Amino acid sequence: MKIAIARRQTALGHTVAALPLPARADLTEAARKEGELTWYVAQVDTETAEKLGRACSAAYPGLRVDVTRVTGQAALQRLMLDIENRTPHCDIFSATDISHMPMLKARGELTQYVPENHATMRPQFQALSDLGWYRATHSGRWILIHDRDKIRPEAAPKNWTDLLDRRWRGQLLLAHPAFSGGAGVWALAIKHRYGWQFFEDLAKNNPRAGRSTNDTVMPIGGGECQAGPAFAPAAYRAIDKGNLIVISQPLDGVVVMVFPSAIPARAPHPNAARLFMEWTLSETFSKMMAADGSAHMVARRSTRIEVPESTCPHGG
Repeated sequence: MKIAIARRQTALGHTVAALPLPARADLTEAARKEGELTWYVAQVDTETAEKLGRACSAAYPGLRVDVTRVTGQAALQRLMLDIENRTPHCDIFSATDISHMPMLKARGELTQYVPENHATMRPQFQALSDLGWYRATHSGRWILIHDRDKIRPEAAPKNWTDLLDRRWRGQLLLAHPAFSGGAGVWALAIKHRYGWQFFEDLAKNNPRAGRSTNDTVMPIGGGECQAGPAFAPAAYRAIDKGNLIVISQPLDGVVVMVFPSAIPARAPHPNAARLFMEWTLSETFSKMMAADGSAHMVARRSTRIEVPESTCPHGG
């Protein structure tokens, strides 16, 4: 038996002794004895999250994955309420805003664990992870979409700044950063490039706001709105289902989000959580994530070096 860490400090000031960490060969059996884990996830839609949970259970019979899929900021709020109320439920926390992780680490609310196959990660994902505390599981892009029937190709927005044109007044749809961690990342990237004035000008176009990145696609394809920023996997998934939208890659820069996962310090099923973290570095998980949103494996980028990528079939 090994000790994962000597001690960790919680936000409430209580010292928590580290749990014994089984040897690697015994981890699967230890996880099966716990029997279940709860996954707080904002990185994918509910359907995909449930599919991933079932795939993990199939890989490790006897281990059930209970999926709690909410928006990024709601996932963090739920975790913080668990911490403050000392009622831990979450075993794996998968965020859309990578800034959540250093905050949780500084508060002593993450478990230190180094997955065995972390060396399979692409170098850029290793660089954006904090080895032993949290690590990137995949990434996704923010792109522009527009209504295929109502907007001619030459009139479609091609830069983020095109959304400021007054012809889009009342016709734009955005995800709300107060609910969506991914929308917050997009907003920070745009602010870094164009300053806060971008949003002052955007507000003059009276855009609609949805809660999640997944809420921004269907209304545009359904004719309720005409254009806006969108999360690529959600857009590709909608096109594959027949939604009438067109994707374009912004010429002034695609916003890339890197999605991290970690084990909370008080995870009630710590061995199952460690096994799940190992599984998120598996080839099966990486291929499923790379294919999310499209049968052509272009919506997300996998962390594993050997998982291939291909050309976008939907334009852009």
